[in-house]
Amino acid sequence: MNVSRRGFLAGGAACAAGAAWFCPSAGADEPADAGDQGQTASGPAQLKLSSQLGIIPGKDLAEKLANMERWGFDAVELDGDIVGHEKKYEDAIKETNLKCSAICWGSHKGALVSDIAEERKAGVEALKKVLTSAGALGSTGVIYVPAFNSDTKRTNQEIRKTLLDIMPAIGDHAVKAGTRVILEPLNRKEAFFLRQVADAASIARDCESPGICVMGDFFHMTIEETSDLGAFISGGSRVHHVHLASRTRHLPGQDERQFIEGFRGLKQIGYQDYCSFECSVNGNPKVEIPKSMAFLRQQWAKA
Repeated sequence: MNVSRRGFLAGGAACAAGAAWFCPSAGADEPADAGDQGQTASGPAQLKLSSQLGIIPGKDLAEKLANMERWGFDAVELDGDIVGHEKKYEDAIKETNLKCSAICWGSHKGALVSDIAEERKAGVEALKKVLTSAGALGSTGVIYVPAFNSDTKRTNQEIRKTLLDIMPAIGDHAVKAGTRVILEPLNRKEAFFLRQVADAASIARDCESPGICVMGDFFHMTIEETSDLGAFISGGSRVHHVHLASRTRHLPGQDERQFIEGFRGLKQIGYQDYCSFECSVNGNPKVEIPKSMAFLRQQWAKA
């Protein structure tokens, strides 16, 4: 079964790095390198596991979070519907030891890179609202996809120019909210624009805002990257989220897909944020999810 990124949204060695630069608990270290203010050095890399709620069994939010806590997750990744529901999620998470990792927002139908000014304006306001909500929940950041293939007919050059025009101000808003925009590269079947971690990192650097950062998704990286290690190193201190899935977009460990090389790259950049399941489950989730978590910890130990 091969599940598309859109389906998930609808359903449910560059530098040493460390804790988020804006995090109140972080130290006063300087950015890892000049002009790249994504993370700051604060210790060895960590494997902190998160998951989207869609694959977690439970009759309601509280039961899902309780299962996640019992299985040893560190955080939960929420959907982009958090605006107006912040208290619901905040109250539920407070009953556990979990944190809020990223908010999976998607492309908003490509509004931010539309060639229609009114649509761009509406898209900017929508992203700012979800960033404000994400900051209130203590989220790592809001995952943003500029456009799926069906969202736009604009060229790569046009989309990139638009992003560089509008994203710095959005990044500043993210900084004030205490969170960040996280650019997500997709594979060519889903997006012709932004397909590699290095592409996303170059946009983030050109925006010159620490509020614009990047992520890697192991499923998309299987298709688009020649090296998992190289991909994460190319993102360096800008990498602030990771999606986990096997080659067939099932749980890690449910096919031959290995994670050691990618985890080695995360260790080299001193990664401190979350690695989150975005995948389907082959089998009983109550059995297979804990098994996959154990597999990932073994892969991390070998990296």
